[in-house]
Amino acid sequence: MNKYVLLCVTLFVTVAWGGQELNVLSDNFKGDQSKGISVFTGKVRLTKGSDELNATKVTIYTDKARKPLKYIAEGNVSFYIVTEGGEKYKGVSQRAIYLPNESEYQFYTKVDLIRIDDFRRVKGDKVVVNENEGFANADSSGGEPVLMTFTLEDKNSTKKSTKK
Repeated sequence: MNKYVLLCVTLFVTVAWGGQELNVLSDNFKGDQSKGISVFTGKVRLTKGSDELNATKVTIYTDKARKPLKYIAEGNVSFYIVTEGGEKYKGVSQRAIYLPNESEYQFYTKVDLIRIDDFRRVKGDKVVVNENEGFANADSSGGEPVLMTFTLEDKNSTKKSTKK
């Protein structure tokens, strides 16, 4: 009886990396410590600090010291991230890759990325944000355009003084 209960319970893994805990909640887990690969499948939810990532599959690659080198999320990816510079993003895609050593986020297929602080929105099939280099790229495929939305401040909208 206990074996069946344990199999039905969602897997929950907590690992300390870089001073913050990375919490992974998933239906299934397979790991190969010698290769530095951990694969989580099913309903996968990662949290680290205020960051959150949801997907149907997440693969984490680590070095020999178990420090993460790359995260790959696949299938109905949704996320909320705060970059090292304090920028807040939320969005969806079908695939996401995070390279922590390069501070680079790569989003693929049906990407809808919103920078929350100033509501800058990008829709496309490939969006790359690199915090170290300070750049962002957006591409699209299948004849669909890249859509970018910016909230612009109107210089005439500032209040005039009522002093005489």
